[in-house]
Amino acid sequence: MTTAPGTSWQGLGDLAAGALADDLPGLVVLAAHGGEVHVEARGTLALGGAPVARDSLFRIASLTKPIVAAAVGTLLADGLLSLDEPVDRLLPELADRRVLRRPDAALDDTVPAHRPISVRDVLTYTCGWGQSVELFTADPPWPIATAMGAGRLNTMGPPRPDVPPEPDAWLAELAELPLIAQPGERWLYNTSGQLLGVLAARAADEPLPDLLRSRILAPLGMTDTAFTGDPARLATAYEAGAVWDAPDGRWSAPPRFPDGAAGLVSSADDLLAFARMLLDDGAGVVPPEYVAAMTADQLTPAQRAGSGFLDDGTSWGYGVSVTITGQRAGAFGWAGGLGTTWHVDPARDLVVVTLTQRLLASPDDFALHAAVVDAADAAVG
Repeated sequence: MTTAPGTSWQGLGDLAAGALADDLPGLVVLAAHGGEVHVEARGTLALGGAPVARDSLFRIASLTKPIVAAAVGTLLADGLLSLDEPVDRLLPELADRRVLRRPDAALDDTVPAHRPISVRDVLTYTCGWGQSVELFTADPPWPIATAMGAGRLNTMGPPRPDVPPEPDAWLAELAELPLIAQPGERWLYNTSGQLLGVLAARAADEPLPDLLRSRILAPLGMTDTAFTGDPARLATAYEAGAVWDAPDGRWSAPPRFPDGAAGLVSSADDLLAFARMLLDDGAGVVPPEYVAAMTADQLTPAQRAGSGFLDDGTSWGYGVSVTITGQRAGAFGWAGGLGTTWHVDPARDLVVVTLTQRLLASPDDFALHAAVVDAADAAVG
């Protein structure tokens, strides 16, 4: 770890040390400003386990989304996809979509889709499938929520690599369900990320793990990022004080369905390398014009209204949240529901990574992650 003269990272160290608890035995915090990198690796990988190290591995959940979106940018550059083409060419299972008359309607109460789902819809999470807060809170439950939860899609709740079938079977099961909203009409969370992984693999004619490795991970030296993790380096995941997943658990073997929304394991330095690629206009790996679009607001106010997942001051680019108001306008990043966050602020040339394995079950669980970003902001002025 290095510290530039005149820059104090004491606040990050204090936060990391004070955060340790029975359900948070260890964590890694990384802050990078220009060429300076500061890392706090505190605690243990599990209660009573080995110490956390800078290169410890964490299930990054939804921080998978921007990595897959970046890979799609390389497919667009190679002409294997086009932003505004229908996905039907590569995903014929999704042709002739039906759409629920209302989100809470019976599954057979549908109307025809106004148009096909486009590649842009999948990148911007407006394909018509996905999560809104009402999907979890409606009483009685919406029929579409019951259907999604009853199958093997794993489109709701935390990622479970042992649940979904292989990609073709997953897509066939998804295709049995009507859309919740018309294509392009509304931002809905998560399912588009899963669908994007299937779409990318078919466009490249290779499995998603191989595609990510050849197009993003290997060029950037992200050797710790994959759909499985070395149990000796992987942190134990906790929920409400109990073990949710052990190192030899769900991420110890290659999944049948490589989840493009939430399936990856990674490390702090790998996520820094990915962030620096975006700050460097793609660094010759991803086209600069795609990076600019990926990290810019791609939604209308009507599309992002009412999701419950985006704050008032945030919107969505391609697989990543974008801050659109306030002092951090132009920053981008996201959170992984298993306890990880990633924040990139081009104006300050600042990258902040916080890696835990305490599931983010309520707004209170984000307090540490928000405090780390605030402390890093304060340190660099």
